[in-house]
Amino acid sequence: MLEELDARITAELAEDGRCSYTDLAERVGLSVSAVHQRVRRLEQRGVIRGYAARIGGEQVGLALTAFVSLTPIDPAAPDDYPSRLLHLKQIEACHSVAGVESYILKVRVVSPSALEALLAEIRATANVSTRTTVVLSTPFEDRPPIVAFTKIT
Repeated sequence: MLEELDARITAELAEDGRCSYTDLAERVGLSVSAVHQRVRRLEQRGVIRGYAARIGGEQVGLALTAFVSLTPIDPAAPDDYPSRLLHLKQIEACHSVAGVESYILKVRVVSPSALEALLAEIRATANVSTRTTVVLSTPFEDRPPIVAFTKIT
């Protein structure tokens, strides 16, 4: 858990990752040098893991988004699916989950036939069965997290 000032800095950067140190300092009520030091420490601690552009999938030709649940065919097989599938760039996210499935993948592809080919490659590479949910629309995505903090007294 973060102290309140670090939580405020983190929340501001989650909302606007391109915010300047000057603007950030003004928003949280610190000097520019104090904000700069705190941001560096948050980066070193892994709280802030990077800064990236959010790309609209449809605008770059990736019109189809789907969630693919993986279930091992052999429950005794090693749980190394993430490393086996890392080379597949169509996989945007990989989440280990509780329940019947072991992992849920978020994938983006250009077409239904590209999804079909990707599913075949996932099954062959990881020796899993899959269950796929195709996304029809995305009302919102990439919302900044609610940053928890502890009050320092």
